[in-house]
Amino acid sequence: MIDSEALLAVLRRAPVVPVLIIDRLEDARPLGAALVRGGLPALEVTMRTPVALDAIRAMSDIEGGVVGAGTVLDAAQARDAVAAGAKFLVSPGATPALLDAALELGVPLLPGCANASDVMVAREKGYRVVKFFPAGPAGGPNYLKALASPLAEMLFCPTGGVSLENARDYLKLPNVICVGGSWVAPGDAVKSGDWARIETLAREAAALKP
Repeated sequence: MIDSEALLAVLRRAPVVPVLIIDRLEDARPLGAALVRGGLPALEVTMRTPVALDAIRAMSDIEGGVVGAGTVLDAAQARDAVAAGAKFLVSPGATPALLDAALELGVPLLPGCANASDVMVAREKGYRVVKFFPAGPAGGPNYLKALASPLAEMLFCPTGGVSLENARDYLKLPNVICVGGSWVAPGDAVKSGDWARIETLAREAAALKP
């Protein structure tokens, strides 16, 4: 059975889930700590770099934080991420095998959906909370607004092209639980170790909820 409440408990903690690409393991803990201090406790570490799993391990015990794995593409990655300490999973799409794997692992999955058919596939599997990706190219706030009536029980986390400037356009929609974004951890700030700047960006993002 899909435990939507477990996922919602993570996503409701702040209006923005940081989407993090971590290239250097030594950046993981200070980056996660800065984001948590700024009010963004749900940390999505994307599985795009060689150190991603070690970064999840390093961030798994940050006080007040909840670390998850993003860009999870298949069952093997899902298992590896959970073994590393991921408490939730995020995928850019939603294959039946991945949906089933997450169910077997007992870890909340935020499956990616780009259109109504994708959402209906996830719904048939028992999912009630999905990622809308890539949000900008797929139609933005107007598309999600159009889905609110025919798919009234579904909730969305838009990711992809979401920024500080347009996040409120998504967050004001009744079917949006939060947004995902990378702007709170810009690459130049991470590279230079400017954790104070990242904490400030996190505070701005945490204040977005309308």
